[in-house]
Amino acid sequence: MGRALTIHDLVGVDVAARARDLVTELTTEPWGRVSPSVYETGRIVTLAPWLTGHTERIDYLLAAQRPDGGWGGPEGYALVPTLSATEALLGAALRGDAGLAAAAGRGLSALFGWLHGSPPFTLPDMPAIELIVASLTARLNRHLDELAGSPVPGLDRWRGSARLVPPPGMDGTALDALRSWLASGADVPVKLLHALEVAGDVAAGLSGAALTPIGSVGASPAATAAWLAGTGELDPGHPARRHLESVVRRHGGPVPCGIPVTVFERGWVLSTLARAGIPVDVPEDVLWSLSAASDSGGTPAGPGLPADADTTSVALYALGLLGLPYEPGSLWSYETDAHFCTWQGEQGVSLTVNAHVLDAFGQYTALTPGASPRYAAAVRKVSAWLRDQQQPDGSWTDRWHASPYYATACCVLALDDFGGPAARPAVRRAVDWVLGSQRADGSWGRWSGTAEETAYAMQILLMSTPSPGVAPQVGAAAERGYAFLAEHLDMQHDPPLWHDKDLYSPGAIVRAAVLAAVHAFQRNSLSETQ
Repeated sequence: MGRALTIHDLVGVDVAARARDLVTELTTEPWGRVSPSVYETGRIVTLAPWLTGHTERIDYLLAAQRPDGGWGGPEGYALVPTLSATEALLGAALRGDAGLAAAAGRGLSALFGWLHGSPPFTLPDMPAIELIVASLTARLNRHLDELAGSPVPGLDRWRGSARLVPPPGMDGTALDALRSWLASGADVPVKLLHALEVAGDVAAGLSGAALTPIGSVGASPAATAAWLAGTGELDPGHPARRHLESVVRRHGGPVPCGIPVTVFERGWVLSTLARAGIPVDVPEDVLWSLSAASDSGGTPAGPGLPADADTTSVALYALGLLGLPYEPGSLWSYETDAHFCTWQGEQGVSLTVNAHVLDAFGQYTALTPGASPRYAAAVRKVSAWLRDQQQPDGSWTDRWHASPYYATACCVLALDDFGGPAARPAVRRAVDWVLGSQRADGSWGRWSGTAEETAYAMQILLMSTPSPGVAPQVGAAAERGYAFLAEHLDMQHDPPLWHDKDLYSPGAIVRAAVLAAVHAFQRNSLSETQ
């Protein structure tokens, strides 16, 4: 049954005060809080060894290496960061830092073990993964060729003829075609800029990859460094150089995959807090930045990234919750026959994007009785499509997050609010899945119990319409989950679970999710005692 509730449990966490602090940070740290990335840091070690913090980046890579020689998350999430870190350390060893040979050798052992024979994992659906793997595999093989003529103490084992073989479909054919196309002078689609580093030497000074006003390319330190190579890296006044220096100062050396992510962070934080009923006083400039979602084509997560349906819909939904509804017509450009895409030309499909579109359309029609019937039709269409995508066990999974608890929370809350009676069986199945997957310590999680995933599970239980007959089970599970969150409320080291070129954690967004869950528990518990 769990431990008995106490008054301290109910009022010990001042959610409103923490939410105020979080909203204040949206303006004091406008680029957003994103965790460092092994992949991106490895690319900066290789592409910009002259940049401030090089030693700190090397130390970060060494400290992050796993006992098995790899880097990164479980299963297939390890391949990209391990390729990047191994290439960075091996390249540095070849340039004279022989003290890195042991770590580079362990990385090579892990990669050869994974890539030769039958890999013990399936590769996840990550942005540009086929291009990144092909690029890094080729770089590592060139280093192995170099070792044959320039031996490094501690790497004698790798002076033979063995070469890494990339997974099927990542042999470099697509990468070669991309590099040839870029070299021809063709315009570069914005969505390719985020991983411009895969273009190799072609990226340096590429005319079709203009800098943003803050000096970045593709909201990516690695892409910016690749573009800067040979065009001003030694000029401390160059805008791209200044941007990179600013990024490394913010993170103490290591760098994240994506920054800035201003609108992404603000939209998710504010929509999460407002949906949970946490009162927030939002600065005018923050609201103004979200209103760009109403522009034709919507808004990107941050400067240098393409506009997308996900950021656009969450920003519009947040504004609606805050009493400033904008017509979500900017989302029509993402509509397909069956659902909505993240951006035009997307390879794959995202369930959470569609859940967020449902939120935006549903909130707008709820606040605007005279809205075009087209919005109501889209609500029905997206609701039906989401119901059809539910897994047999009651969960949903998605391409932008490693955890099914995030995807399931997005789908459940949208369907519960706007999916009508037809969505109730799907919501009930999701609640049953959450109840059946709680861990012994009260947490939830794909690989281990985390505060982030526990927050999503509790939102599913406490922020959806109660189903008849499950209230006692929901109450007991939520109580155990709250006890776990209370013990981990101030932890800053939840594992990264969000998809970019590498797994990452958006700290403010995760904190908002936890506060929403705590608030929902406190509100439900207080109502039961009255």
